[in-house]
Amino acid sequence: MAHEKNHDYHILHPSIWPFAGAVGAFVMLFGCVLWFHGNGPWLALIGLAVVLYVMFAWWSDVIAESHQGDHTPVVRIGLRYGFMMFIMSEVMFFSAWFWSFFKHAMYPMDTFSEGQWPPPSIETFDPWHLPLINTLILLCSGAAATWAHHAIAHENNRRDLVNGLILAVILGVLFTIFQAYEYSHAAFGFSGNIYGANFFMATGFHGLHVIIGTIFLAVCLFRAMAGHFSPEKHIGFEAAAWYWHFVDVVWLFLFGAIYIWGS
Repeated sequence: MAHEKNHDYHILHPSIWPFAGAVGAFVMLFGCVLWFHGNGPWLALIGLAVVLYVMFAWWSDVIAESHQGDHTPVVRIGLRYGFMMFIMSEVMFFSAWFWSFFKHAMYPMDTFSEGQWPPPSIETFDPWHLPLINTLILLCSGAAATWAHHAIAHENNRRDLVNGLILAVILGVLFTIFQAYEYSHAAFGFSGNIYGANFFMATGFHGLHVIIGTIFLAVCLFRAMAGHFSPEKHIGFEAAAWYWHFVDVVWLFLFGAIYIWGS
C-alpha cells in the first residue's frame, strides 16, 4: 500500500511542545532578571509553570508513543544515544566548576584568600562527618537503582523493581535533607569570597541534579507500579538509572576534590 510503513523509524507528527517550551524558558529567565532587580518573582514563576507543564505533556506523549509500538529497536538506540550526549553535556557543565575550584586552589590570588587555600578565615566542613554519611547514602541509592534495573532487565521481577526504586527515592530525599542541614550550618557564605562561591556553585548544582534525579526515579516508580516496563522496553527507567549513576560519580569527585583535598 502507498502509506504502509516500510522502515523502523518513527516519524513524529507536528507538535506545539518545542515552541511552548522555548517560550516558557524565555519568560522564566526574563522573569528571573526582573526578579533580581527587585520586581518580584511572579513572571519567573509563570515561566517555570509553563516549562513544567511542557515537560509533563511532552514526556507523556513520548510514553504514549512507546505504548503504541513506535519505539522500535532502532528508535530505542537513538533515544539511548541522545541521552548519552545529554550526559556528556552535563560532564562539561560540571567540569567548569571543577576547573574554577582547582584554579583558585592552586593559584589563590584574591586579597580575601591571602595567598592560602582554603582562605585562613574560612572554617571548612569536616569531610569525615556529614559529607561522608551523604556519600554512603548516595552510593547506597545508586546500588538500589542498579538492583531495580537488574530486576526488570534480566529477571522481569516487578516486585524487586518497585522495591529498589522505593529505596533509591527515599535515600535520594535523605541526601537532599542532609545537604540542606549542612548548608544551614556553613560557617561561610556564597558571596564575599571565592571559596564559598566555588563551594556552593559546585555542590549546589549537584544538589539540584540530585533533586531532579530523585523526581526522575519517582516518576519511574509510578510507571513501574502501573506496569509500564518490560525486559525489552524500559528505556525511560534506563535513562533514569544512567542519570543517577552520573550524579553518584560527580559526587565522588566533589567529595574527594572539594571536601577532602580542598579543605
